[in-house]
Amino acid sequence: MVCGILSFSSALSPISISHYRNRTAPKLKTDLSSSVILGIRCSSSSSDVPQTFEKSENDAAMTGGAFDFTRATTSLTDNKSIASSKKVTLVRHGLSSWNEESRVQGSSNQSVLTKTGVMQAERCREAIANMHFDQCYSSPISRAKSTAEIIWQGREEPLVFLDSLKEAHLFFLEGMKNEDAKQRYPKEYATWREDPANFYVNGIYPVRELWGTAREAWKEILLTPGEHVLVITHKSILRALICTALGLGPERFRAIDVNNGGISVFNFNKKGEAMIQSLNMTAHMYSDHVYLY
Repeated sequence: MVCGILSFSSALSPISISHYRNRTAPKLKTDLSSSVILGIRCSSSSSDVPQTFEKSENDAAMTGGAFDFTRATTSLTDNKSIASSKKVTLVRHGLSSWNEESRVQGSSNQSVLTKTGVMQAERCREAIANMHFDQCYSSPISRAKSTAEIIWQGREEPLVFLDSLKEAHLFFLEGMKNEDAKQRYPKEYATWREDPANFYVNGIYPVRELWGTAREAWKEILLTPGEHVLVITHKSILRALICTALGLGPERFRAIDVNNGGISVFNFNKKGEAMIQSLNMTAHMYSDHVYLY
């Protein structure tokens, strides 16, 4: 039986590592046209006949998953109980015009989704097509908003736009090409790239403020009824959301990377404590048939 596929990303390329029981793992395939299945899904000894694995009370014992994660992290709801345990799926917007041009984006609304970005959003929509979501939250900034509208197309519930999901404001760097910003503002740009938690303008520390904004977003998302929600936003705020969920400070800003269209998943218990399930899954960017469950 094949159970539990875990996805990783490296600096070289995204890969998938499969865990097998009672059989020898085959060589990794490089044929990107083949289907890839991510999430909790099992099959019989024949890989040609997949069978969805239905959760039960013995799920953790059968899959090797955690029985509990109480006090694994700090409560993101200030110890306010939520109605039920919750799953949150995080998605970064598709490739934007300023991504393509290597410009600093920040909170600017002038960077828009490219044709490649639209394709990436469509791949995300296909990857999560079989997943039920009670709600979708998005940044109102254009590139994230357009991504959300593509991914959420055909769903009944309306999109909810949260200001707390906006990207960090980077002042005079926004709109500049990275190479130009490096030459014109060498000291400030070096701090932004090498020590972002200490990057400041007129006494304002954007990354530190982003940590507070991320906590506000988590409270709003977690305290709203629903067992599974989708969140679509930007790289820096995603870094802050992921780090605050794991109890990491702003000095760890660059310890997390999220690609365009990358999908991350968190589970939360009723105390608002987090456990990360998946980080920056990108296999759906490289294959036409990748489904998350």
